[in-house]
Formats: sequence, structure tokens, C-alpha cells
Amino acid sequence: MINVAIIGFGRMGRFYLKEFQKSNRYVVSYICDVDTECRRLAKEQAPEAKVVDDTEEIFKDKAVEVVALCTLVDVRKEQISLALAAGKHVIAEKPIADTVENEWAAVRMAEQSDCFTAVNMYLLNSWYHNEMRGFVDSGEIGELAIIRICHMTPGLAPGEGHEMEGPCFHDCGMHYVNLARWYSRSEYKTWNAQGMRMWNYKDPWWLSCHGTFQNGIVFDITQGFVYGQLSKDQTHTSYVELIGTKGFCRMTHDFKTAHVELRGVTETRFEDRPFGGKNIDRLIAQMADSIETGRRAEGMPAFRDSAIASEMAWKMLEDSYLHDLPAIGDEATLEAIRERRRHMTDGYGLLPRNNKNV
Repeated sequence: MINVAIIGFGRMGRFYLKEFQKSNRYVVSYICDVDTECRRLAKEQAPEAKVVDDTEEIFKDKAVEVVALCTLVDVRKEQISLALAAGKHVIAEKPIADTVENEWAAVRMAEQSDCFTAVNMYLLNSWYHNEMRGFVDSGEIGELAIIRICHMTPGLAPGEGHEMEGPCFHDCGMHYVNLARWYSRSEYKTWNAQGMRMWNYKDPWWLSCHGTFQNGIVFDITQGFVYGQLSKDQTHTSYVELIGTKGFCRMTHDFKTAHVELRGVTETRFEDRPFGGKNIDRLIAQMADSIETGRRAEGMPAFRDSAIASEMAWKMLEDSYLHDLPAIGDEATLEAIRERRRHMTDGYGLLPRNNKNV
């Protein structure tokens, strides 16, 4: 059994705990959080773990092999440094630090270390994207030419949380910036972004960016937490389309089931399977495989992937400020959205409430 410590017991820390507890390869020895109520929940949900309010004991304990960093972004670089210095493998949430400079510093630390490091860029571990990438690699759609990605939900409202991770195109959109790069197997060359300051908020809460990769593939990415925030019955739209010179493939999902459509020159396939959520089970299995074999597991998302995606998402956001950046809606509507979300028990991107029902 691999000995693991979870640092940060908010929404993501609780997701990790559930997956570690379901795995037969890990034992959770520590949970750390500075919040009293989070520690109470940790003791309730993980009676086998030692619950602490400081990381010092975790980094000193030689029995701890892996740390899962689920804290706020402003302390991740320091914790990565301490963990690697103590010889511990690291699984981190994204982004891996609070600034681009600190992210690249974390990349350098990771790449100079003998420890394994991974970041939760969960889309790379999804069955549906791997299925579509395999279909592209088979030659069924000819040469990949166009990547189209759209993800709009009611989601996190401006000012509600994650402010240190930036506007939603960075906080959430960097997943899709990373995904497009992963599909293209190339680096970004050009980009042009248009944003919208919904509800007169200071930053764009919707952004669409199109451009090219160095190998000539073109992309467009649209992301925003603006999709029917006050609609009676909330829904979302999310899709990825890969258009080739001969065929195409695409996927949509409802956060429960992913629907994949593959239309190639010799076959047409439709696949529906469970969505899979954050795919933390895949990520921790990859880390376990790496530790047990001494070789980095194929496909395990790396710190470098996260740093590139984060930096590019910031650049695309910065580009949107160079163009007309309209503001439609008012602060009264935004406050009505926030008030509704304070009382919702079932919705998109709700922040955890520290009670027994979380």
C-alpha cells in the first residue's frame, strides 16, 4: 500500500479522499487543512487518517510517499518545493502555482527531481478523448485540420471563488487550451480572442479564441460560465469536434454520460459510456504504476503541460483586452445570481459547504 497525505480538504481534497479510499493501492495517513470545520469533516470521513492543521509533520514523516496538493494556488509552489525536497512524489491540482514565473519554477524543480510529479489535467485521462485521438491516429478522418471546443455552463459566478486562479477562461478554460494542444501534438502559433464582460464584471466571463498551431492545424475554443445562470432549469453545452480532410469525430456529454460519434472513411461508430467525472481514479493509478515500476506511466499529465496551458490561457485572455471588450448586464443581475447560488443544493460548480451533507 502506498502511503499518501492529502493537503487541503476542500472540494477537490474530498474527491481525492473518496478515490484513495476506493483504491486497493493506497492508504491515507494524513489529511491537513487550516480550517476547523474541514478538519472535523476529515476526521469523520477518514477515521484512519491523522488530521493536522500544519504540513510540517507530513513532510518530516518518511513513511509518506505521496502528497496530493489540493490547497489554494498561492501556496502550491512552496508545497511542491517542500515535498520534493523531502523525497515525496506529488499530485497537484492545476494551476501548479499562482504566477507563470512560479509555475515554470515548479516545472524546473520537478524535472530536476527523481520524484514523480503529476497534475490533475483530467481531460487527458478521459476515455472519450483517448477514443477520439486513437480514431484520428488510425487515419480514419484523414489529416486532422480543425479542432473545435466549446464548454459553457452556469458554473462559478464572478467573485464567488477561485479569484487567485483568474477569470474562468484561465481557471477552467486552461483545461481546453491544454486539450487542443494535446490533440494537435503541436505548439500554439497564433491566437485572436474576443471576450464579454457579462453583468459588467471587471473581467471577461466568456471568451472565444481562434488561431493556429505550428503544424498548421487551426482551433477555436469557447468557454464561459454564462449559460443560463438564472434560468428556471439549468443546463449546459459542451462539445469537442475534430475535423479531418476525410472524416470527423465529435463528443458531447451531460456530466453523466459521454456520447462519442466517429465517422471515418471505412467505419462509423457511436459510443455512450459513463462520463467519468474528474478521472482521479485514473490519475492516482498512473502515479501508483509509476512508483511501483520506477518508470513514469504513459499519459500521466506533467507539470510542463499545465504550465504551458496556463501561460497560453493568460495570453489569450490578455489578447481579449486588446480588442473591444463589451459589458452587457448589470451588477444587480450578478448579485441575484450569487444569491441564488448561495442557496442551491444542486447546481453547476457549487462550492462546498462545510457540513455533514457535503
